[in-house]
Amino acid sequence: MRSQRSSGNRMTTSQPIRLGTRRSRLAVAQSGMVARELERVSGRTVELVQLTSEGDTNRASLASFGGSGVFATRLRDGLLAGECDLLVHSLKDLPVEQPPGLIIAATPPRADARDVVITRDGTPFDDLPEGARIGTGSPRRAAQARRANPGVDVRDLRGNIDSRMQRVRDDELDAVVIAAAGLTRVDADGGEIPTVAGLSIEPRALPGWPTAAGQAALAVETAEDADPQLLAWLGELDAPLTRFAVTLERAVLGGIEAGCHAPVGAHAFTSDGSAHVRVAVYGDEPHDDVTLDHSERIDGFESLIEGYIQARGSGAAADSSGLMIRAREIGSDLARRLLENGAADIVTREAPPTS
Repeated sequence: MRSQRSSGNRMTTSQPIRLGTRRSRLAVAQSGMVARELERVSGRTVELVQLTSEGDTNRASLASFGGSGVFATRLRDGLLAGECDLLVHSLKDLPVEQPPGLIIAATPPRADARDVVITRDGTPFDDLPEGARIGTGSPRRAAQARRANPGVDVRDLRGNIDSRMQRVRDDELDAVVIAAAGLTRVDADGGEIPTVAGLSIEPRALPGWPTAAGQAALAVETAEDADPQLLAWLGELDAPLTRFAVTLERAVLGGIEAGCHAPVGAHAFTSDGSAHVRVAVYGDEPHDDVTLDHSERIDGFESLIEGYIQARGSGAAADSSGLMIRAREIGSDLARRLLENGAADIVTREAPPTS
């Protein structure tokens, strides 16, 4: 399909805005949420264009074939080829390094960033018996599961939300660990964590169970030279405090040179003009872990937010705003401290093979 952008990179008004998405139920649900908001601010019809990524067809463990970016590459190729006008990604699945020619034009308000444990009978995770079978495809979640309950048997798990939960119902697993945001977007349209028939849901508190950098945040990506009107519309979907927090988290990840599927938890939030961050880099054994808690007051925070809001509809300018620069500075400093405390050895040891 040829691009509908005409000379000068301006969209025609005779066709819908085309939003590229993966085919999974979760991807379609969260893309639909963005599409509805974009229709609201633009007054234009938004059409979902479903694309298949390697991560959707390769059933091997994410870590075994690199992990980082496996869901994004095909979608980005489609965007650059003109098959769609914008993409919606789960931010936690994106590599930290942004590819040339593409920008994150919006980060909508973050959903519930916690992980949840799903069991049949509601037994708290910490009380599951020795040998309980726990399913997750995430090295971070695997490490956190073993820290919380050393007797569990962690098993690699792929598949969509429904298939994972079905394995608990079918007694193939005793519990699975998934993102709360996945449940809320699929079954509650972004609201509170829903109830699930026949299963119990236990949220894990963020201080002791920090989640992946960018978890529960969406990234709306488009071409750097996209129609200025599209950039302006996407800017209206952006949430500055979410963008600040996830930029900080991803700066930590980039600073320690860890991929988006590394055994690292990083969660940041803001309150009353201060940034608060919890980071954990998980080693082979609990005594190898490197953790860090940090809070700091940000001078002129409100002014930084205002400057960001003024720049966010102009594409790449938002990333060079003072607010984003400050987020990256804090994240980079925390990464340096983690490396000094031994995180470099863990990240190098856990890096997936390149062959």
